[in-house]
Amino acid sequence: MRAKIFSPYWLPVWFFGGTILIGAFILHLDVSHPGGPLSFVDALFTTTSAMCVTGLAVVDTGSYFSTLGLDVLLVLIQLGGLGIMTFTTLIIHLLGKHVSLNDRIAVGQSLLRDPSFSLPKFLARVVLWTFFFEGAGALALWLMDPVGFSPYSAVFHSISAFCNAGFSLYPDSLTRWAGHGGVNSVFMVLITAGGLGFYVLIECAAYCKQIVHRLIHKKRTMPVLSWHSTIVLKTSFFLVVVGAVVIFFAEGAAGNAPENFWHHLWTALFQSVTCRTAGFNTVDIGSMTNVSLVFMMLLMIIGGSPGSCAGGIKTTTFRALFGFVWAQFRGRQQVQLGRYALSQGALNTVVSLTTMTFVLIFIGTMILTALESGDSTYLMAREEFILNMFETVSAFGTVGLSTGLTPMLDDVEKITVIILMFVGRLGPVWLLSALQSWQAERRYKVPTSTLPFG
Repeated sequence: MRAKIFSPYWLPVWFFGGTILIGAFILHLDVSHPGGPLSFVDALFTTTSAMCVTGLAVVDTGSYFSTLGLDVLLVLIQLGGLGIMTFTTLIIHLLGKHVSLNDRIAVGQSLLRDPSFSLPKFLARVVLWTFFFEGAGALALWLMDPVGFSPYSAVFHSISAFCNAGFSLYPDSLTRWAGHGGVNSVFMVLITAGGLGFYVLIECAAYCKQIVHRLIHKKRTMPVLSWHSTIVLKTSFFLVVVGAVVIFFAEGAAGNAPENFWHHLWTALFQSVTCRTAGFNTVDIGSMTNVSLVFMMLLMIIGGSPGSCAGGIKTTTFRALFGFVWAQFRGRQQVQLGRYALSQGALNTVVSLTTMTFVLIFIGTMILTALESGDSTYLMAREEFILNMFETVSAFGTVGLSTGLTPMLDDVEKITVIILMFVGRLGPVWLLSALQSWQAERRYKVPTSTLPFG
């Protein structure tokens, strides 16, 4: 039993849970919140949101917490952003070549394809690239607006952006910089880099280095990115562009768009990037159209890429699911993504992950709806349903965007959101793998049959 409790799949659960509780006790101290009283549930909600790099907040972060409280949040954000990736890499390394394809996808990386993979070197590069992006981002923000971004504020927002946390020191998030191309660009680069995955970032850096080397030495052959990185980059680009186009025209048609074209374009592009799990916003989310909110929920469910700071079902799962549906339309037996086809085990994992995600979102939405407006008719509470669903998806996808519902939640609703954030950060497949590690495998099979499906 002890071996099962402390198995590799359960270590992240204890690490995240223990760190969240320690942070909650510190944040609950009066010295951490001179801005007013803070219940333990609110402290637990805030530390869970920080550790799970979500960004949902029940109080105004910048004005409510002291420097100590903000430092606690900053440490939790940094640990949360790197925690899952670090454990992922460590577990893959420890499991070695005996790990199954199902488990590879569950932990979210493809590092075993590289026979020269070295865990110490990889983690050192992760730390180096993390500090590089966060330092460069903080410096850029401070130089662009020294008044709006003091040195501490610039560092806080840079770390929060790269870790896809979405915590801001300003009550209106980043709305005052909605039309500022430079600030928008810095945040989008940080969010995208943190959401691509460290394996992809490191490979892209090596790829660029090889291209420069070949150009200098006038070599005609060009390096090729791995299958995993190619899928991640193409899918991420596709989602950002489609999301920006939908939001641009949906808000424009409803008359919510700024009069300046470039201002409108920046807001649409920023919201498309941030709702992939960052949580910052440059417009009032509660004033956006239903078309934008629904499409943003879809992007939040997809999230970032494997091995990154982001949540969601991941871009690779979405691409595999889309490839599966497209293969069915074309009557193909294999699901081909680029130069490879997916195995049946990989498809089973994709279906399991997607199904579990929608089941958990459905349960969370029903709980919030029942608690918020369970005794109201549809006509009385029809607007609340989409708000509850948006809050649920945002929590599960560890995004942090809200239509304004978060501060109005009661303790039971906050605990529901806490569970959603925790499960969403670990990942439903990770949780499923952890539960399966406790089960004994069947040593027999039952007869098979078919059912009508049409």
